[in-house]
Amino acid sequence: MHVLITGAAGMLGRKLTKRLVDVGALRARPIGRIDLVDIVEGPIEGAICTAHVADLCEPGVATELLKPMPEVIFHLAGVVSGEAEANFDKGMIVNIDGARALFDALRFAEGTPRVVFTSSIAVFGAPFPDPIPDDFHLTPLTSYGTQKMVAEALLADYSRRGFFDGIGIRLPTISVRPGPPNAAVSGFFSGIIREPLAGTPAVLPVSREVRHSHASPRTAIEYMLHAGELDSAALGARRNLTMPGVSVTVGEQIEALTRVAGPDAEALIAESPDPTIAQIVSGWPERFDTRRALDLGFVPDQSYDDIIRAYIEDDFASR
Repeated sequence: MHVLITGAAGMLGRKLTKRLVDVGALRARPIGRIDLVDIVEGPIEGAICTAHVADLCEPGVATELLKPMPEVIFHLAGVVSGEAEANFDKGMIVNIDGARALFDALRFAEGTPRVVFTSSIAVFGAPFPDPIPDDFHLTPLTSYGTQKMVAEALLADYSRRGFFDGIGIRLPTISVRPGPPNAAVSGFFSGIIREPLAGTPAVLPVSREVRHSHASPRTAIEYMLHAGELDSAALGARRNLTMPGVSVTVGEQIEALTRVAGPDAEALIAESPDPTIAQIVSGWPERFDTRRALDLGFVPDQSYDDIIRAYIEDDFASR
């Protein structure tokens, strides 16, 4: 089994690589090769891994990366939400042009690999029903959401035409993210947990009443692996689906933090409203009906307490 991961140097890319090396097999076959692609070199998790510093947007790069053709491709490469909103050109180039470069290279290559694309619940835009069904119309209110929506449409059409076998999984906000904050607008959802657990202050830029849907990094990786294994015949023409998440308010996140780490952790959170962030977040979805993904075997986190505990078990010691 030959696997290719784009965006492999990112947090999810690194975790996915490690998980694949640990399990050693995919689609009931031993993994013999993992190619890791990013614009910077990431860590190598094992002898079966090879790192490639490359930009998918550069002419010919995607074509070379498909020699030989991988059997499963995880397309994680992308510009995150805040950066895509602040730098329109960069978001369009990386999130749309990069995806199309990969998809077109697959179109003209031999073979029909499984392609797992990590999309986002940002493809949905207010006003919403509560909960939001999986087939609710896509009307994103950010450039990032628009870019993910376009890539979803391309994945569905290229799969329909038999160029590859694609599955798009719309991830909830990933928390608690390890490491330093990134440029994602949603970064504060992790910051108000990660920093107090480490004994440092955190800023909360929105109301405690803000509700959002979350998945732990551990569960996000399991979603990717399951999408890599899934029989795509069960999807039909609807190749993109929303992953289950734990829907909680910010206040409920903080209550979970207090239950897990005690009141001293909550005391480190300072409320400092940011109108720009609040405006962006107000257009985000809150809760989903994900029966389709659940019926297809995707298994979510059970509570936000469990999400915090997963972070402590997997990442806190290496912060």
